[in-house]
Amino acid sequence: MVGPWQADRVPYLALDTSAGIAVALVDDDGSVAARATDTAPRRHAEQLAVHIDAVLARAGLVPRDLTSIVVGTGPAPFTGLRAGLVTARTLGRVLDIAVLGVCSLGATALAALELHDGAAQVVVVTDARRHEVYWARYARDEALLVRLVDGPGVGAPTNVPRAGALLAGRGAHLLDTTVETRFVALDPDPVALCRLAVAMRAHQVPTPVEPLYLRRPDAVVPAAVRQ
Repeated sequence: MVGPWQADRVPYLALDTSAGIAVALVDDDGSVAARATDTAPRRHAEQLAVHIDAVLARAGLVPRDLTSIVVGTGPAPFTGLRAGLVTARTLGRVLDIAVLGVCSLGATALAALELHDGAAQVVVVTDARRHEVYWARYARDEALLVRLVDGPGVGAPTNVPRAGALLAGRGAHLLDTTVETRFVALDPDPVALCRLAVAMRAHQVPTPVEPLYLRRPDAVVPAAVRQ
């Protein structure tokens, strides 16, 4: 293996497409060899493979060097999330390596709690469109880094149970912050996603690669076509 990686390292490819595109190559000890982000919201299918190739090249790796793939499972709108999950599953099948799914909101929760040492819990909120938000509440956890307390769910911003918690995520501004003003706008970090996957794997917590759409896609097949 060439580049910054040693022969005894365990390279994970971590990726998330629940917001923009975020890709990283991460060792199981958390060290990062390369990463890339693209905030364009509608270019997932076209640009994800480009960014994967770029981070592999910067790390001096080829796909066969990978040992596992970690992918964010949302929740998120249908099209962007599907691009990441299909890519991860396809690479895993071709390379015959494990693919680990982790809720994208958990990665944001971990990053937010590490930025705010005094916070015991965090509610992560992202824009679900249709005047709704995706949300989930997390607490710190010694073994798993973060523990899901409530959710994930989708609904009106006024119905998000956020009392006593730090707010995080790109949808936090959609909530009425007159009661709780602490919030940090973060997108899911693939490095945090990988750290969660490693912790879950170590404690035998399932990591299914199943999308968290939480509702029907915006686009539907017209009735005349279905008949």
